[in-house]
Amino acid sequence: MSDTQSTNPNDYEILIRRYDNGANYASYCPQLAIMIKGTAHEEVENLMKEHILEHIATLTTEKNDTLPA
Repeated sequence: MSDTQSTNPNDYEILIRRYDNGANYASYCPQLAIMIKGTAHEEVENLMKEHILEHIATLTTEKNDTLPA
């Protein structure tokens, strides 16, 4: 599965679930096929948002690098 090439953060879903009887949380982004685990809902949500923004920044940088001078 290839990563999405969208630079719009709203195009990325963040799915969060509890596991281990509610002791831990996991966030998943299907567009990037990545899962982040942690012990708090806000922790995994914020880490995934940061990861998505880093992905978008990389796309933007790559796009700017390929533009003719």
